[in-house]
Amino acid sequence: MKVKIYYHDTDCGGVVYYANYLKYFEAARTEHFEKAGLQLKELAGQGVMFVVAHQEVDYKFPARYSDELKITSNIIDFSSVKLNFEHEVRNQADVLICRGQSLLVCVGCDLKPKAMPDELRKKLKLE
Repeated sequence: MKVKIYYHDTDCGGVVYYANYLKYFEAARTEHFEKAGLQLKELAGQGVMFVVAHQEVDYKFPARYSDELKITSNIIDFSSVKLNFEHEVRNQADVLICRGQSLLVCVGCDLKPKAMPDELRKKLKLE
């Protein structure tokens, strides 16, 4: 997915504010689900949700106002209740800006861990 950096994305030095990368990771994960034919809102209506249990980010190079960033997200590990996404952010010159990992846990309406439904696992190609 691509993101254009606007003024509101930056700090007073014109550099992308560090916490905004978490928003970009979230958006890229949502796109990953949608490309697999899964709508998170529909899943939530069926009592299947995902919460972030752990987050890591390694910042490598600053992104700045008006940059265009490419964010990739891939599932690198999984279990019956967990998905581990790896994210990578690169600028238009293909310079690595940051990379991170997000550990998501599948939960029900009670926010307790639950196994992902088989259909979801199939669509995400987790077999």
